[in-house]
Amino acid sequence: MSLRARIWVDAYLTRLRLMDIPAFVTAHGDDGAGAVLVKMNTLDGRAQLFQKGFDLMSGARRWDVLAEGPEAEVDAAASRQRSFDPDLWVIEVEDRHGRHLLDEPGFAD
Repeated sequence: MSLRARIWVDAYLTRLRLMDIPAFVTAHGDDGAGAVLVKMNTLDGRAQLFQKGFDLMSGARRWDVLAEGPEAEVDAAASRQRSFDPDLWVIEVEDRHGRHLLDEPGFAD
């Protein structure tokens, strides 16, 4: 992430709150250099876990799906990532319609 992690997380949570989309930090990573995972919980027992990646062809940054399926499996994937990287942030977004805003300007790049 090019911004300090804490600033990005605060901005993301604020934007979600303005759209009335519940979200909260489930794992607080390093304020300066921590990477961020976003869990999209659709409240039907299923979830997706997003991580920031790169398009090798264009060099553009994008959000990639790291895991998806039953919520317990997605939670396990997030826990495995945290065991490798204790500086990692995990944000959980809860929305039945699957709105996560990661494709919005300011978050997609």
